[in-house]
Amino acid sequence: MSQWEDLNIQANIEEILSTLPTFEPGHHFGLPFITAYQLAIEFAHRYPREFEQLHLPIGGKDTGQYYSLAQYLARELSGKIKNGQIRNIEGRFISNLHVIKMSFSDGVESSKEGNLATLSMFRLIA
Repeated sequence: MSQWEDLNIQANIEEILSTLPTFEPGHHFGLPFITAYQLAIEFAHRYPREFEQLHLPIGGKDTGQYYSLAQYLARELSGKIKNGQIRNIEGRFISNLHVIKMSFSDGVESSKEGNLATLSMFRLIA
């Protein structure tokens, strides 16, 4: 089995996405999206044992590592959504057009600064 399965990561992500605060339940925009960075930060907060076992930094600029939890979660979700293994989570991109910097809690800053890459974001399908 993979770490994804051993650590029950998909169920943990579903729990995170199902408990996101929303300003107006039932809004016509649907449930909120969160970026892979936000997801990684929340995962680390809610599931410290699993986070520790993954041996990955949360991610972002200046981590000193090429691969991060944010990248791992985004890659796994994207692949599993694409091949139909995950049907209750959707992914999208947010453009970096006119974005200079994205900063998150815990000192995490987007590593996408200064390039044309987009940031992935995810939400439960209502």
